[in-house]
Amino acid sequence: MKQHSEAQWRLAEVWNDTVDLRQLAWAIAIGVGISVAAFFLASRWLRGVAATPELGHAYAMLAGLAGCVAAGVICARRFPPKRVVREEAGSADDPAWRAEVLAELSAQPGGLGRVSDLPPAAVAELKELGLYALFADQEAGPAPARAASAARPAAAQEALT
Repeated sequence: MKQHSEAQWRLAEVWNDTVDLRQLAWAIAIGVGISVAAFFLASRWLRGVAATPELGHAYAMLAGLAGCVAAGVICARRFPPKRVVREEAGSADDPAWRAEVLAELSAQPGGLGRVSDLPPAAVAELKELGLYALFADQEAGPAPARAASAARPAAAQEALT
């Protein structure tokens, strides 16, 4: 039981992702160490090679940036993700759940957009996954509203005759 609570204590949420605090500290130390070492080594080497000291310093900063990228690759390989993705059985097939997800997406800035604006490859993928009709129906409006709007012209036509 102690180990379980200790493991939970070590986890934190950073930028909407779950991280292990010890591994995060190691990743920061590795990143700082590699990037600073790359900067100072390049600065020292380029001091005598570059045409001007400013140009040598600029190239050294570029080497430090390359060190950051290298440190990112090393840390990504060394420390695997901590997130656990669980998909509940049947939730993807539940129409109420799908409607809830589409409502959430529609409420976000920019909304869902239009299916007709999608490139052909995206439309083909949506059709392959069986989601095209879902998004097309959402674009047309909720089903009760469509039925009510379709009933109005029929009622108006009956009133005229």
